[in-house]
Amino acid sequence: MNIMTNRMDLGFQKHQAEYEEAALMVLRSGWYILGKEVEAFEEEFAAFHGEGLSCAGVANGLDALVLGIRALGIGEGDEVIVQGNTYIASVMGASINGATPVFVEPDEHHQIDVTKIEAAVTPRTRAVLVVHLYGLICDMDEVVKICRKHNLKLVEDCAQSHGAKWNGKLAGTFGDVGCFSFYPSKNIGAFGDAGACISPDPELIRKIKVLRNYGSGKRYYNEVVGVNSRLDEIQAAMLRVRMKYIDEITEERRKIASVYDEKITNQGIIKPVQLTGGFAVYHQYVIRSERRDELIGYLKEKGIGTIIHYPVPPHLQEAYAYLGHHKGDYPICEKYADEVLSIPIYNGLTSEDQEYVIDALNNF
Repeated sequence: MNIMTNRMDLGFQKHQAEYEEAALMVLRSGWYILGKEVEAFEEEFAAFHGEGLSCAGVANGLDALVLGIRALGIGEGDEVIVQGNTYIASVMGASINGATPVFVEPDEHHQIDVTKIEAAVTPRTRAVLVVHLYGLICDMDEVVKICRKHNLKLVEDCAQSHGAKWNGKLAGTFGDVGCFSFYPSKNIGAFGDAGACISPDPELIRKIKVLRNYGSGKRYYNEVVGVNSRLDEIQAAMLRVRMKYIDEITEERRKIASVYDEKITNQGIIKPVQLTGGFAVYHQYVIRSERRDELIGYLKEKGIGTIIHYPVPPHLQEAYAYLGHHKGDYPICEKYADEVLSIPIYNGLTSEDQEYVIDALNNF
């Protein structure tokens, strides 16, 4: 038995003819950068999230965060509050712009603990960056309330939450800018790196589009010092195909998660729980175990793949040693880093393979 943690080929195979035709269409067109496919994807992705939104396609999810935060005018001397158990890209979105990340512990749902945000606010705080980790979503009503009270910008890292909802409203639509990754493993995955920002503010999206193209809104006329972060035509065309099946993708992943919820009965394993009011899309299905490393070895012997998301929290990474944090500063983040384990969940996972995983977990 060999069950991978994730498989991306099955999603391609299911709609292979459409993906191949989309790629060939772009190749035959002779236009490969910032053309009609990017424009169409931007319009469709914005419309998917609701009326009155604009979208800018960029090269990847990190660039979406970096450019989204930069377009908000956040930089040197500013602080950005972010949960401490996230992937390091979330933190880099602030620090690459010169801002200082200020960490907040997560709650029992792996999301930012909204009860601890206000205590982290200082006169230098400019924004709160929430990360809808693992495809679950946090209590956005409370986050919005805090941001309004303290006049803070709200940035949403939606890299893992395509289609997730809080009380019926989609992730990425609560704040000033929603930042997305379309890395191939994501629920809406490209076939290479890709990303996007959405916002209710068309001027903010215009700024991002200028920044992504060397600071140029008009060819060879540069308003600011920008970067090269352009979503290419082939990836946009492939994403347009993937978008057609987002409801199907989400329904399948939620069904797989519901089976795990129901049938994993081992008392030594803590299963993920979505807050009431949330609609999770399960980019990952992340369990916790105090015997995590032993569990990994046990599952490996049975041919079951696992991944740790994430083994070292950002405040203990060498890259952020300059912040002066030490082990013990964020004990919940550190505990989760020692216990979390992502088990197989992907579109195309068979019921037989899932039952095999469940049986192994229950017998551990």
